[in-house]
Amino acid sequence: MGQTIDEPKVDNLVKPPEDPASYERANATFMILARNQDSSDVVHTIKQIEKHFNSKFHYPYVFLNDAEFSKHFKERVQKEISSDAYFETIDPKEWNQPDDIDKERQNKGMQELANENVAYARQLSYHNMCRYYSRGFYNHPRMKQFKYYWRFEPKTEYYCDIDYDVFKFMRDNHKIYGFTLALYDIHQSIKSLWPRTMEFIEQHPEYVNRNASFSWLVNDLQNPQKAQYANGYSTCHFWSNFEIADMDFYRSNAYSEWIEYMDQTGGFYYERWGDAPIHSVAVSLFADKSNIHWFRDIGYNHIPYTNCPNSNKCTKCSPGKFSDANLRSENCLTNWWNLEMDEAARNMY
Repeated sequence: MGQTIDEPKVDNLVKPPEDPASYERANATFMILARNQDSSDVVHTIKQIEKHFNSKFHYPYVFLNDAEFSKHFKERVQKEISSDAYFETIDPKEWNQPDDIDKERQNKGMQELANENVAYARQLSYHNMCRYYSRGFYNHPRMKQFKYYWRFEPKTEYYCDIDYDVFKFMRDNHKIYGFTLALYDIHQSIKSLWPRTMEFIEQHPEYVNRNASFSWLVNDLQNPQKAQYANGYSTCHFWSNFEIADMDFYRSNAYSEWIEYMDQTGGFYYERWGDAPIHSVAVSLFADKSNIHWFRDIGYNHIPYTNCPNSNKCTKCSPGKFSDANLRSENCLTNWWNLEMDEAARNMY
């Protein structure tokens, strides 16, 4: 058996309180963008989050929807959670695609991606979702009352007991972004993301952190064809369907100005930029790499990828499993480990 991975080796972990009613929580929430028809899959995930973590700490949940949540959805969800729940509707102005998008160019771009079998290429709601997760959710009136969020998705799996307050871990150890999986993106969907980012950086070099995670963004040794197609970007990214992060980073001048610049290029619609590469490029350029944390101890699955640590706290997953054999080359964690993690980060487990 390999090394046991149970929890971070720091001396400031906050364990479950004896009296949850009097526990002073961090300024944090779970959050999800969901539709009414997702209720069964959302409940599936909530049950696991409650079992492994939130029954001990009782953090609230925020549910976001571009339509009003149904009574059925609210009742099903509220039966499963141990804390407050907020059911919020997204302002159509923030959700719908901008009026200045060139429809002819958009349709041509969507069809080109569809011809290459890029998932969701012609699904406008998916483009809207990626854009909203990139530039909107953290400024929703409900979300603005929080600093940290834990994003979760319908029908995902959590395998391991988490016996410390992850939000306070983030706060007390100066982490701004946490992830479980890193992989290569569909290169056809982000052809212009890196060139447009470099244009912004040329105008605002002051925003690039002196200890940025630049190397893994441009490394082309494992998948040179992806870096070539994406014009210099390796396409390595943190898989954002699980992420725990500090929203003050998104609210900063660097991120705010960059994402507005990127949005004005139309890349969310002329291509199919995802929020995962958007978040990953931003945090890798504008944040200190020491403030980014790999949650090795959180067992997680979003089909078809898995993070499964070797721990007695985990069940129903195979330690070390990433995906099926034909997808193993999509794993980008080794690049993060080799190029960006210093000794202190590697010794945290």
